[in-house]
Amino acid sequence: MTDRIVRAAILQAKWTGDTASMIEVHESYARAAAEQGATVMGFQEVFNAPYFCQVQEAEHYRWAERVPDGPTVQRMQALARETGMVLVVPVFEVEDSGHYYNTAAVIDADGTVLGKYRKHHIPQVKGFWEKFYFRPGNLGWPVFDTAVGRVGVYICYDRHFPEGWRALGLAGAQIVFNPSATSRGLSSYLWKLEQPAAAVANEYFVAAINRVGVEEYGDNDFYGTSYFVDPRGQFVGEPASAHDEELVVRDLDLGMIDEVRQQWAFYRDRRPDAYGPLVQS
Repeated sequence: MTDRIVRAAILQAKWTGDTASMIEVHESYARAAAEQGATVMGFQEVFNAPYFCQVQEAEHYRWAERVPDGPTVQRMQALARETGMVLVVPVFEVEDSGHYYNTAAVIDADGTVLGKYRKHHIPQVKGFWEKFYFRPGNLGWPVFDTAVGRVGVYICYDRHFPEGWRALGLAGAQIVFNPSATSRGLSSYLWKLEQPAAAVANEYFVAAINRVGVEEYGDNDFYGTSYFVDPRGQFVGEPASAHDEELVVRDLDLGMIDEVRQQWAFYRDRRPDAYGPLVQS
């Protein structure tokens, strides 16, 4: 079987204090990733803003913009064209008055916006007051045919729910990006457990991206530790720092997907005829 190597990048970055400089930081790292040969790159959850969900204050609706017609996504379209990279761009989306979503746009290497994913599962606990801001996603679990292969997106809290991971696999995802804003506490243990388990169960690559550092709203300490994991559940190289900003660039062998699916025939052996009761309550 012919190997097909995709060089992929993810970035965990510290909040700079304003949107303009945060975008500039990401553009700089994207150019650095492209110089290293990366052809696809994913950013962290609501990358162009602070993680404002640590508080419940209406002033933070100001971070929202339209997708794909807002200034950030349009600027990322230009960046994709410049670098020749596929980009996964998470932002706070406003659709119309009162309709806000936690969204990621997927931009192809030629700058075309292929579509967007809206986060399905919205937490409402201390430090993560997301229901104050976001409606649950309503666009399903799309998989996008990009220049590097079939790309899916799941966002942060989504990762605790296996159903979406499976839906992405059934739709043919080869790489699933999971942009996150995850802080030290209960989730620290789960961070290196759930996403490798999802990669194994669904037999694709997962790119796990987390914010890093302490931000100005609340006292959550985001622990970075971003990584790629392969369909066998093994890290591709070492995870990133738990404290520092870091660009992670790794080679992903998409040929491994077919190899693993032939060895572990989970898709063949599924029993959807028996799963009906799981969605009846």
